[in-house]
Amino acid sequence: MDKILDVAKRAGAEAIHPGYGFLSENAKFAQACADAGVKFIGPTPHAMEMMGSKTRARQQMEKAGVPVVPGTSRGLVSPEEAEEVAARIGYPVMLKAAAGGGGKGMRLVNTREELRSALEYAQSEAQLSFGDSEVYIEKAIVNPRHIEMQVLADEHGNTVWLGERECSIQRRHQKVLEEAPSPIVDADMRRRMGEVAVKVAQAANYTNAGTVEFLVDEQKNFYFLEMNTRLQVEHPVTELTTGLDLVHLQIRIAAGEKLPFTQSDVEMRGHAVECRIYAEDPDNNYFPSPGKITLLLEPSGPAIRRDSGMYEGWNVPVDYDPLLAKLIGYGSDREQAIMRLQRALSEYFVAGIKTNISLFQRILGDADFRTAKLDTGYLDRLLAKGNEDEVSNARDPQIEALEMIAAIATGMFAVLDPASPGTKNGSVIATGSGLASVPSNWKQKGRSEALR
Repeated sequence: MDKILDVAKRAGAEAIHPGYGFLSENAKFAQACADAGVKFIGPTPHAMEMMGSKTRARQQMEKAGVPVVPGTSRGLVSPEEAEEVAARIGYPVMLKAAAGGGGKGMRLVNTREELRSALEYAQSEAQLSFGDSEVYIEKAIVNPRHIEMQVLADEHGNTVWLGERECSIQRRHQKVLEEAPSPIVDADMRRRMGEVAVKVAQAANYTNAGTVEFLVDEQKNFYFLEMNTRLQVEHPVTELTTGLDLVHLQIRIAAGEKLPFTQSDVEMRGHAVECRIYAEDPDNNYFPSPGKITLLLEPSGPAIRRDSGMYEGWNVPVDYDPLLAKLIGYGSDREQAIMRLQRALSEYFVAGIKTNISLFQRILGDADFRTAKLDTGYLDRLLAKGNEDEVSNARDPQIEALEMIAAIATGMFAVLDPASPGTKNGSVIATGSGLASVPSNWKQKGRSEALR
């Protein structure tokens, strides 16, 4: 925090945008910015403290009449209390870090025998991740969908909702793929969720961009889960379906401007799907894959957006989150967005490290995903199928074509490699023993660049 503020002062910065890392929802950092006379582009420290703690947020929402998942609204004080609450609300239950996020300090508990050890683990992980060991308990909803609502609030009392995002495809409670709008949310449900989200924000005197998260059961009842007091990683799908630049609006709100539109002006069009590209090894249980990116071929084309921080020659570190880039496809409807994203994924190639690109190709081609049969357990079920699908799809014509393209590209790279001992097409000169083919460096470089 001190280093960032020092840089801001020396640069003469008026404001700091915290991105969507952990400092973006750290009330101490927001307060430090205020104390230093630098505008924090986000909510106030007070709103962040209220909504950043999931237990305090639950207490506030209960007062405001917002539906919440059955459970405790304060941290557990002992394993005995956890056992008593779990017996009352019924198993399965979920343990959650009060200051948590990103799946840290979260444990699903199916039986009483698992509870004590799971509580110890969740408290330990919460302390290590957030410096706060407070853990609470709530009823685990069977086969829920995770749907969130984007809100914007200016500093003049105006709050609007900007539509929902379907975030049910998760691994270890971490979102992997998101889309907007949700395939199961109709206009009436969207309006009701939006109104509740605005109620949540107003109850916290919230300003700037925020996200209200809901769990939705199989009967399409929705319950307040938490509020993320920051810009979300998945904000591009909302930008594409509303035509609004959320970061631009964040800056304008922080500058004291009123929202330039009202709720009736918000229109949602089309469909967007986002894939989070991670440095992970799909063949090794998605273990982190740091290392040097030796070749990078990035997709583009109509209705494809790529938010990326990686580049060829970069050494991906092991110290940070493995997120490398976000690839987003947009279409007039869900099917078109998926097809465009599939095409873009087929053009995405990263060498030197492992990525989860193949996982998204598998998800987008899966029958349950295409028919939107989703819940938070979807990805676990897909991965549990093991190699069965891979074997059955091995001779799929599209996969065969991609394999052939990859083989041809590999051969061409080998031929064009200046270090290769083989004869290459280039200039021809006379030698003592006759004509010999000598590689032309400029031709090889041009061809190599063309293959990118």
